[in-house]
Amino acid sequence: MVRKACFWLLLAACLTPWVGSSIALVLGGVLALGPGNPYEASTATWSKRLLQLSVVGLGFGIGFGEVARVGSGALVYTAVGIAATFALAHLIWKIVGGERRTAVLVAMGTAICGGSAIAAMSPVIRAERHETGVALATVFTLNAIGLLVFPMLGRLMDLDQATFGVWAALAIHDTSSVVGAASAYGERALEVATTVKLARALWIVPVVLVAGLIVRHKGAPRVPLFLIGFVAAAGIRSLVPALDHVWDAVFVGARRLLVVTIFLIGAGLTREVLSRAGSRPMVLGVVLWVLVSAGSLGAIRLGWIPIP
Repeated sequence: MVRKACFWLLLAACLTPWVGSSIALVLGGVLALGPGNPYEASTATWSKRLLQLSVVGLGFGIGFGEVARVGSGALVYTAVGIAATFALAHLIWKIVGGERRTAVLVAMGTAICGGSAIAAMSPVIRAERHETGVALATVFTLNAIGLLVFPMLGRLMDLDQATFGVWAALAIHDTSSVVGAASAYGERALEVATTVKLARALWIVPVVLVAGLIVRHKGAPRVPLFLIGFVAAAGIRSLVPALDHVWDAVFVGARRLLVVTIFLIGAGLTREVLSRAGSRPMVLGVVLWVLVSAGSLGAIRLGWIPIP
């Protein structure tokens, strides 16, 4: 009875706007490591279904036309950065070791946009719930650090606002933390960071699509239906801009559903799961993040990445 009460109280908390993805993962982990998840079998099933449904809903938050208009210049260097991030992740994984699918998810979260990118990739590569949970925990931890550290580093290096905005958008994982760090730096930094981050987030579609074609099911290329739904949702928003207020509401609902889903994933992070995963995902995430952050700043300094 106590375990069930804890479960439903924590899940209800995740439905409120005061609980974000990171906190939801922590709450799920506290439940798993404390009283335990009384619905472990059913939450494993529902987390997969809700994950795909929430990803479809997130598509309503990306208007292809808007990104093409304000961020087309960023598409090229974000594409190069994403490819370089995956290449670096593969090399680091070869040295560090660990579960391959967890490494792919950590690379996806680092390369594109944190938890949303992991949520999109996870069903495609058929990641286990614990692999998704460990990847989310790794990325969210670094995400929180980035939110606090990047503004301080930017001021220490005397970066102007536009330069900081580009750097934050390329090096910080999750959109919310990019916005938070950039807004703390200044209005111009926020404007630039939001634009570049939109262009970076748009790469979820082709990257996940390629992954779906690579991962084969019964000998045939597998294009996930939820990805088709994601693209369709983004297309609908672009084609019917008059209903942007409706699409915004659907997007907000999808983000809240994703928070609940992440809570369910966190509820599967038992001591046995964490012990099996070990420290390798975190080592991979930290090394990859440091290299991506330093590399993107170096490219900006050398003029390889234009500053709007």
